[in-house]
Amino acid sequence: MEISNDLYLAMFERMLKIRVFEEELYRLFMTEKMPGTMHQAIGQEASEVGVCMALIDGDAVVSNHRGHGHAIAKGVSIDELMAEMYGKKDGVSRGLGGSMHMYDKKNDFFGTNGIVGAGAPIASGIGLALKLEHTGNIAVSFFGDGAINQGAVHEAMNLAAVWKLPVIFVCENNQYAVSMPVEKSSVVKNLSERAKAYGIPGITVDGMDVVDVYNKALHFVNDARKNEGPAFIECKTYRYKGHSRFEPAKYRPAGELEEWKKVDPIDKAKDSLINEFKVNPAVVRQIEDAVLKEISAAVQKARRSETLAADEIANFVFE
Repeated sequence: MEISNDLYLAMFERMLKIRVFEEELYRLFMTEKMPGTMHQAIGQEASEVGVCMALIDGDAVVSNHRGHGHAIAKGVSIDELMAEMYGKKDGVSRGLGGSMHMYDKKNDFFGTNGIVGAGAPIASGIGLALKLEHTGNIAVSFFGDGAINQGAVHEAMNLAAVWKLPVIFVCENNQYAVSMPVEKSSVVKNLSERAKAYGIPGITVDGMDVVDVYNKALHFVNDARKNEGPAFIECKTYRYKGHSRFEPAKYRPAGELEEWKKVDPIDKAKDSLINEFKVNPAVVRQIEDAVLKEISAAVQKARRSETLAADEIANFVFE
């Protein structure tokens, strides 16, 4: 499906926001006293944005431990995300969740999660609720290649297939589960072949091409809305950084990172916008400048924000 200039520009802008946000987080963690930890998804922006741009209001997204991009792609406020990373009360989870436990109901973002594969059964549960309520909405579960062998993921996909739930399972295959290469943990060449075991459609897409991800995701999303059941999408992508903030990823072969950067999703989108869609380069530069200013302003705002007082924390604990 051909996409419009405006949609492609919106995709580019959202991918760029994710990239700049995470690069700034890395700088902040290295130079300031920022609480907690983080897992970056730099390089994976096309899968995050491509899937989420195929969704509508009311569709739910369930993330994993590498979830800043999913949150931004779903429309969660940059200001609130940055404040959350600083542990401030203006954060999306009042500063109590941090990178791996942030949640935003108003944007139907049902949280990052520190347990590998735990989001899949949550998404199936949400999918069941959406089906029973006849909302026409769907749920999306993002997880990595390291989660594909988790029992919870198998059970969630199997049950979603049995009950024909409106759930899209998205495996962002970034080639490594911490340091384990995917070819050493799975025999099949394409992880989407797993879908056959559940009798549901599955496809492998170019996770470095936002248009390819969007078009394939939109097809399955529309099917799910028509009560045709779940689907499985494998996005073949790559994370440029290590598993977590200080991990150096020395297990990767020499030159591998550089090869993947040759198909960088943001560079590819920028080149296509200018050379194929004939967008004025000045328009692209305006987007780049605006994103840099937005992220910088979010940092300044988060620094000024207050933290919850000790006696306020109990207000967010439920019995």
